[in-house]
Amino acid sequence: MVVVDRHQVSKNAFDSSVTRRANQDGFNPGAIEGCNFFPAMTKIVGTLGPKSRSIEVISGCLKAGMSVARFDFSWHDPAYHQETLENLKAAVKLTKKLCAVMLDTVGAEMQVVNKSEKAISLEADAIVVLTPDEGQEASSELLPINFDGLSKAVKKGDTIFIGQYLFTGSETTSVWLEVSEVKGDDVVCVIKNSATLAGSLFTLHGSQIRIGLPTLTDKDKEVISTWGVQNKIDFLSLSYTRHAEDVRQAREFLSKLGDLYQTQIFAKIENIEGLNHFDEILQEADGIILSRGNLGIDLPPEKVFLFQKAALYKCNMAGKPAVVTRVVDSMTDNLRPTRAEATDVANAVLDGSDAILLGAETLRGLYPVETISTVGKICAEAEKVFNQDMYFKKTVKYVGEPMTHLESIASSAVRAAIKVKASVIICFTSSGRAARLIAKYRPTMPVLSVVIPRLKTNQLKWSFSGAFEARQSLIVRGLFPMLADPRHPAESTSASNESVLKVALDHGKAAGVIKSHDRVVVCQKVGDASVVKIIELED
Repeated sequence: MVVVDRHQVSKNAFDSSVTRRANQDGFNPGAIEGCNFFPAMTKIVGTLGPKSRSIEVISGCLKAGMSVARFDFSWHDPAYHQETLENLKAAVKLTKKLCAVMLDTVGAEMQVVNKSEKAISLEADAIVVLTPDEGQEASSELLPINFDGLSKAVKKGDTIFIGQYLFTGSETTSVWLEVSEVKGDDVVCVIKNSATLAGSLFTLHGSQIRIGLPTLTDKDKEVISTWGVQNKIDFLSLSYTRHAEDVRQAREFLSKLGDLYQTQIFAKIENIEGLNHFDEILQEADGIILSRGNLGIDLPPEKVFLFQKAALYKCNMAGKPAVVTRVVDSMTDNLRPTRAEATDVANAVLDGSDAILLGAETLRGLYPVETISTVGKICAEAEKVFNQDMYFKKTVKYVGEPMTHLESIASSAVRAAIKVKASVIICFTSSGRAARLIAKYRPTMPVLSVVIPRLKTNQLKWSFSGAFEARQSLIVRGLFPMLADPRHPAESTSASNESVLKVALDHGKAAGVIKSHDRVVVCQKVGDASVVKIIELED
C-alpha cells in the first residue's frame, strides 16, 4: 500500500471498504465486523439536554455509540442535571454499556439575559444597545448582559456575535453586531443581519476581544463542589481556557474535593488567547477540546482547518486525547448531514482526533440517536483508510531515543499486533497509563484495557480504585475498558494473571472482537518486568 500523503487513501482500501459496505444489509456496528463494543474506534461525546434526557433516548444514545455524557451548566440548574444523570445511570444498567460523565463549566462566558423569554427580532442595519444593567427588559433596541466590563474591552469597529447556545453562524437565530460607539457602560452596535433570538439565554462572543472574567467562576466552583463531588465526575471541561495557569488553578481546586483529585481536566480552547498559549496549556491539561464554534468566530474561516491539524498533531504526539466539536450542526434539524459535514467528520478522524463532541445536535436536536449513529458510521469508514503505518513511524520518530521503558513496551506491543494481524491487544493496567500509551500509537485493532483495582485506605475504611481509570479511557480512541476482579492484582503470580486473561478473552469473545484461531497480543507486568506476549487461540 503506497500512500504519498496521510490523507491520500489507497485505492484498494477504498474499493474494498465501499464494496464491503455495499454488500452488507444495514450497518454492522463495530470497529471490527461483528464487534458490538462501539460503532467505531473514535469515541462520541453526547451533550444531554431537553431532547435527550429520558431513559429511553439515553439508552438509544448509548447503543448508538455514545461513551461520554456531557452536562453543560450554561443551561439549567443542578437539580435538572441531576435528574438527567439519574436517567443516565438507569440507561447504563439497562444497556450494560459504560459511560463517563463530563461536567462543562460556564467559564468566562458573556450572556444576554432575557428574563421574559419573549422572542426578540433584530433587523439588519438597525441599532441595538448592550447594557450591563440586568434589571432592564430585553428588547429589539436594548439587550442586558451579565458583564459590566464590555464597554472597556471593545472599541469602534469591533465585531460581537450573539446567538443561541452553540450557534452555527448560518442559522437565523444568530446575529453579528459591529460596535459603532461606547457610551459610558453601554455599547452601541449596528446589526449586520436580521435574526430572531429565542429563549432565556444567548451567548455573546467578542471576536478577538480580551474579556476580564475568571476561567473558573464562583458559580462553577459551587457546581463542582456540590454536583461534581456528589456524582464523582470523570472529566471537567474547562471552558474558555486561556493560559496554563487556568488549568493549574482548576487542578488545585479539584485536589481539595475528595475523590475529584482523580478527575481529568480537559482544556477547552475557544479563542485566540487560548491558541497563543496552546503548547503550555497542553502540557498542563489531561486532554484538549477544540471548540470550533467560538474559534470560528475568533479566527478567519480560512485558518480554522490549519489550527485543527496542528493542534490534533500536538495532542497525538503528547499522547493526550483531543476532542473536536461542531461537526454536524445541520443534524440539529435534519436527519442527514450535509456533504461538507460528512467529509469534515472523516477528516477529523484522519487528522487524529480521539473523540467527536456533539453539542446542540443531541442537546436540542430532533434526532440525537440518529446523529450519534451517523457520526459513528462515518468515523468507522474513515478509520479503515487511516494511514496507521505512516502515523506509527512519525510517532516513534517524534518520541526519539532512548525511549522510556513504558513507551518502548507500548510501541512494541502495537508493532507486534500489526505484524501478526492480532484481532485485539489486551493490556493489564492499574493506573490506565500503559493502555493509553498503547492507544497513542493508534493500533488498527481495539485495545482492551483490563483495569485491575487497587485497594486503598484512609485509616477509616477500605476502598478500591479503578472505576475512574476505566471510565476515563472511554474518551481515548481505540481503548475499551473493563474492570477486573479486585482479587487479582496487576503484577502478581502467573496463575492469577491467567484467570484475569481468561475473563478478558471471554469478554472479547462475547463482544465479537475475538474468534477461535485469532491471535491476541497481551501486555502485562510479571514481577518487576513488563512483558508483551502473543497468544494464539484454540477452539
